[in-house]
Parts: sequence; C-alpha cells; structure tokens
Amino acid sequence: MKIYLLLLTCCLSLSLKAQTSTANLYEIKGTVADSSTRKPLDYVTIGLQSVQKQPIKSTLSKPDGSFSFSTLKPAKYFIAIVSVGYQSKTMEIDLTSKARAVKDLGIIYINTKTNKLNEVVITADKPLIKQEVDRITYDLQADPESKTNSVMEMMRKVPLLSVDAEDNILLKGNANYKILINGKPSGMMERNPKDILKSMPASSIQNIEVITSPSSKYDAEGLAGIINIITNKKVDNGYNGSLNLSERFPVGGPGIGGSFTFKQGKLGISAYSGGSIYNTPSTITSNNRATTGINHTNLSQLSERYSDSGNGYFGTEISFEIDSLNLVTAQFGINGNQSEGLSNQSSLLNGQEGILQSYNIQNNNDGNGKSSDASLNYQRGFKGNKNRLLTFSYRYYGYENEQNAALITSTRINYEVPDYKQFNIGGTDEQTFQIDYVHPFKKLNIEGGVKGIHRRNHSDFHFRAFNSQNDLFELDPSRTNLFNNTQDVLGAYNTYQYNLKNWGFKAGFRMEKTIIHADFISSVSKVNQEYFNVVPTINMSRKFKNMSSINFSFTQRIQRPGIYQLNPFVDRSNPNLESTGNPDLHPTVGNMFQLGYNKSKKSSINLVLGYTFFDDLIMPVSAFDPITYVTRSSYDNTGKARLINTNLNLNYPISRKWSLNFNAGLAHGHVEGLVNGILVKNEGFMYNISSSSSYRFEKGWRINANMYLNGPNLALQGTSNSYISSSFSVNKDIVKDKLSFSAAANNPFRKYRINRKEIFGPDFFQTSDNQAYYRSFHTSLNYRFGKLKEAMKKNKRNINNDDVSNSASQ
Repeated sequence: MKIYLLLLTCCLSLSLKAQTSTANLYEIKGTVADSSTRKPLDYVTIGLQSVQKQPIKSTLSKPDGSFSFSTLKPAKYFIAIVSVGYQSKTMEIDLTSKARAVKDLGIIYINTKTNKLNEVVITADKPLIKQEVDRITYDLQADPESKTNSVMEMMRKVPLLSVDAEDNILLKGNANYKILINGKPSGMMERNPKDILKSMPASSIQNIEVITSPSSKYDAEGLAGIINIITNKKVDNGYNGSLNLSERFPVGGPGIGGSFTFKQGKLGISAYSGGSIYNTPSTITSNNRATTGINHTNLSQLSERYSDSGNGYFGTEISFEIDSLNLVTAQFGINGNQSEGLSNQSSLLNGQEGILQSYNIQNNNDGNGKSSDASLNYQRGFKGNKNRLLTFSYRYYGYENEQNAALITSTRINYEVPDYKQFNIGGTDEQTFQIDYVHPFKKLNIEGGVKGIHRRNHSDFHFRAFNSQNDLFELDPSRTNLFNNTQDVLGAYNTYQYNLKNWGFKAGFRMEKTIIHADFISSVSKVNQEYFNVVPTINMSRKFKNMSSINFSFTQRIQRPGIYQLNPFVDRSNPNLESTGNPDLHPTVGNMFQLGYNKSKKSSINLVLGYTFFDDLIMPVSAFDPITYVTRSSYDNTGKARLINTNLNLNYPISRKWSLNFNAGLAHGHVEGLVNGILVKNEGFMYNISSSSSYRFEKGWRINANMYLNGPNLALQGTSNSYISSSFSVNKDIVKDKLSFSAAANNPFRKYRINRKEIFGPDFFQTSDNQAYYRSFHTSLNYRFGKLKEAMKKNKRNINNDDVSNSASQ
C-alpha cells in the first residue's frame, strides 16, 4: 500500500509540474504593415532573439501580415523585423511571470528605406538558395565550407552545375556558356577559368548565379546560359575585406587570395586578387586504339608525366557618384599563368603480321599566358524618375597564350619522323561599345540598347624539324602558318518587363549580325562569312500563397567558335593522336524550353524541366587515317542534338544546428552527325548527384560531409566514365566573425582515380585512361577585417542595368 501511495504521489507531482510548466508558457503575436499605405505586408522575416541577440526562432508573416511565436518561457526577448525595401526594426519584449499569457503587439508599421536608421544585424542562418524569374542564386557566405574550399570546389554544390572528372564545369550538362564577374565579362574567365577558379578562395565570393534564361539584354552567346560570380561588396561608409591562406597537398600547393572594399562618401573601391602554385606529381596515362578493316591495327601507348604551374589574378572596380543623377564606374583586371611539364611515352603499333611501328618519346613542354581587361561606364539618371537610366560603356579585353614543346625520340622501329619542336602563340583582342536605356513606368519596365564588338583572333605557329646533317632544328613551311580571324558582332535589343501582384512577365528580342573574316597569311587563303540572327526571349512566373512559384521560359542562344576551335595549329605532341582547330566553323543556334518550380519555407526545393535542340552544333570529331596510322581530332558544324533534362535541388534544415543539401540532375541526350561522310549517332543518359550535410557545435565548431556521383558525359563519338567522390571538413571560429581555421580531406579512401574517355568512329575504337590524384588534404586560414560606419542616406534610385545582378548593384 505504501508503494502505491508513493507512485500516486509521484504522478500527482509530475502532473502538477506539467500544468505549472504549461501555465508559464507565453505567446507573442502581431501584424506587420507598411507605414505609408497602411496595408499588411506578407513574407516579412520576423526573428525572435534572446537578450544577448542570439537567434531563437524565425518566421514569415502571413498574407494578412500576422505572425506569432508560441510556447515561450518567461524571459526578455527582442523581435527583429526585416524585409527587402524596408528599414529593419527591433522591439524589446518583456515576458515575465507577471505578464499576460498572450503578448499582442498590435499593428507594427515599418518604413521604406528613405530615413536613416541604425543597422540591425540578424545572426540566424541565411538560406543557401534563392529562385528568381530567370536565375537561381547560391549564397556562398551562407555555406560554412566556403571558408576552406576554392570556388571550383563549391561549384559542385550549385544547382544546375556539375564538374566532370577533368574539372570542367558543365551547366545543365553543357560546356558552352559564359562566365561573368559581377555581371560583366572578365578576361580571366574567358582565357583559363578552370585554373583561376581552383585558386580563387570561395570566402572572397558572395553569390554564384546560374542564369538559365538570360534576357535579351545579355549577349546571345553561350548555349547553356550564364554563370555570374558576385564578389563580396558593402555599401556602408568605411572599409572591410578578407584574406585567405591555404595549403593543398599532395596535389596543389600554397595559395593566397582575398578581397577589399572601401567606401567614403561618393567614392567606392572594391578589389579581389589571389595566386597559387599547383603541382601535380607523376601520374600514368594509357591510350589504346583498335581499327577495323582489312588491315586492322592495335595501338598501345603508356606515358608518365608530371607538371608544375602557377597563376595569379587581380581585379578592381571604382565608382564615383558625381551627383544624384550621374555615376561613373571603371573596372580593370589582369591575370597570368605559367606551367612546365615532362612526359615520357612508349608507343607500340601492331598489325596482322607483327610490329608496324614502335618508339619512345620524351616531351619537354612549357607555356605561359596573360590577359587584361578594362572598361569605363557612364550612367545618367533623370529628375522625373531616377530609375530611368541612360548608360554608355566601353570595354577592352585581350589575352595571349604561348605553348612550347620539344620532342626527342629513341628506340625507333619503322618510325622515321625526326625530332621536332613546335611553338604557338595564340590570343584574342576585343573592343566593345554599348549604349543602354531603361525607362520604367508604373508596372512596366522597358529597356533597349545597341552594341558593337570587334574581336580579332590570331595565331602564329611554327614547326621545326631536326636536321641530323647540320644538327639544327629547321623550319618546316608546310606545317607553319600565321592565322588571323576577325569577328564583328553588331547587336540591338529590346525587352519588356511587366509585374502584377502574383505574376511576372519578361520578354524581348535581340538582333545580331556576325561578320567573319579568316586570313591564312602564309598560305595566302581567306574565308569570309556573314550571319544574321533574331533571338527571342520569353520568361513568365507565377507566385502562390504558400511561398511557392512556377516559371516558364523560352530562349535561343548562339554558339560562336573560339580561337581554340578555329586555330588550324596542329598539336603533334602525340604523333599518333593529333589535334587541331577548324577555321571554317560558323556560329550555331540552340532553342531552349524550361519549366521550373520553387518552394521556400522551412525547407527549399527547386525543380527544373528542360528541353533543348540544336542544328549544326559545333562538335569535336575524330577521324582515323589508315595510311599514316594517325587519329586527328578537330571540330565541325556537324551535330544535330536534342537534350531532355531535369534538375532537383533540396535544402532542408533538420534542426537549428543540422542542415542537409541535395542536388541532382538527369538528362537524356541524342546526337548525330557526319564524320568523314559517314553518319554517326550516339545517345544515352547523363546524371550527377551531390549531397552535403553540416552540423554546428558549440564554441564555433562545425563539421561538413559531402558525397558526389558524376555520371558519363555524352559526345558525338564517345563518352566518359562515371565516378564517386567524397569530402569531409571541419571549421573553427577562432575569433568570431574575424578569424577562422578550416581543414578538409577529399576522397580519403582512395589515392587515385582513373578518368576514362571512349571515342569511336566508323573504323576505330579508342580509349584513354588518365590516372589522377584523388586523395588530397586542404588547410585554410581566413581572416576578415574592416571598420564600417553608419550607412549613408540613399537615393531611391537603384542602379540595375540587368546585365548586373541585383546582388552586385550599388
């Protein structure tokens, strides 16, 4: 009986405690409204913070402007209200034992950004992904791995992007796109983006935008779309910056990078720079080719190679606001790189009756490159409407690459080609003039402009064969030439954007005339071509009450051949597998349809369905010569292709400390074209899956884990193999918001990866297996500094020329 009484007493005690606990829980509620129109505001972010300004909860106001926080313990709190286009507002709330159970704040009015207000800092986690009518934005500063990773490594996590086995970035499975810096072309991204993005610390980047349906304001070039990289910027008076030191091993080396921003009154300056050393230890490559027909052959090659390289870059932007209606901006950037390598290759060619050819080659090669770009822009506003803008722009861009190779042959069997040296200097010079005009009405925004581009591609290549009689390398005129190619692009565009409460429409067209002249100076031959294109663009979006939206777009994009595809220089580094360009290439047009769905509440989901088709697509082609036993790879306007693709991105916060991100893409491609007059077809599935998860501990510790699965990459005459990779990292804030340390391990379970490429033709099948270091370790130290003063009073106008992201506007 005593036991039963004891149990009953315990139950009553627990019940009374529960009732007391429930009785001491409180609720805060209120309504957010515009101070001028008195209308309720929906989707306003309201954050609940402790007295120490630490985030506790956050929510969004409902369509009627209301919000609430329930089950709160008695304490003092802060309410922080934040919305785009409005001044932030904070309120102190006192919930003690004497307070009522429900604290009704009534109607809270917030002002538009016209008056000066002290800054409010919201320390809650920011969303990683934002969906807009024509683009998806990935916030690198909201991802803790940006403190230790390079921009190239972060590209794997961005929706619609994937990175193949050779670190080539693909946009919706396509390698033809444009990369911009702050909405503008950049010399470093046009010449060697892969090397720059490997050396650029992600901590110096704010956002990466994937513009899948560029408006007619943008150049029509770039089949898949545009990747826009937004560097860190601030609009407050004062200065701030970041410095990143890193070390990568056994592949890679030391690196340094950072950014700096200064603003005082009407003058603003921002800059970013960096450099790195990238060393690749010795790896093995093998090539195997089997030919068919009466005299079938088998080629086997094995080579060992290593390389060392280094690069550096610097970019800056200066803006000066003459007055409230006149703004001048200027940009300047330079970058350079150099590399050297050594490879030893053995080659054996067998026929029906035995060895047809055999040799060993040592290849000493080196190269260097440099580029620069500069631009000047003047913008004029109007008193009647400060969002009405007229802009004049000029840009110069140029780059040059130099390649040198010396090949020494030994152990010859039926191989009479003498030792030789090949040398090539190729590059581009480009000048652009542009005028843009923006005229907004109440709900309609009209833009128009004209643009002229004069582009000169050039190449000077030499082939010198060794003469054993005089021990000299003599010029071979038949394999030497001087090549000039000019492209003049004249364009005009017009766009219309109309916004309703839940609907958004954006449509326009762009007219472009392309004039091409190619001149082979040494061989006295010329190529002349002219093309005219009208490129339409249509974007529609619909918002729903549950914070979801759908969008539809149709656009055409133009693919113009670059200097590497045009250059007739023949690379004979491998005597049996040569590569060259095709100066007869002409531009091609792709048609793209896309349907997207986005929902963002506690979690965010982005789903994209697309269909693309091309005619006369520029494709790599390979043909085998049975007389010389050489496979030559080049380019041709031979491809007809269609691509059906779907992409999914899911970002889910499991808890306040644990988050999960999932990114996947699936596409089916079909391509066909003529190779040596014979129709070749290829089709198949391409896919990529990435998943990342991070957990935040106390005292500034955070761990991250990532898994990637990249499927094959389809081409006209072949495909590549799939692979799986993983990475793990840990971050520690040593000094909050100032100094942090990071360390990462990539693919710790496997030392090497084999990247296989398969190429087939009507009479041959060829495989190339490249061994690459897979396991690597990174360490990084990131330091942020700065002193920001009270924000200046801002004009209502917002400089937004559509070719510059809203995130980058000042």
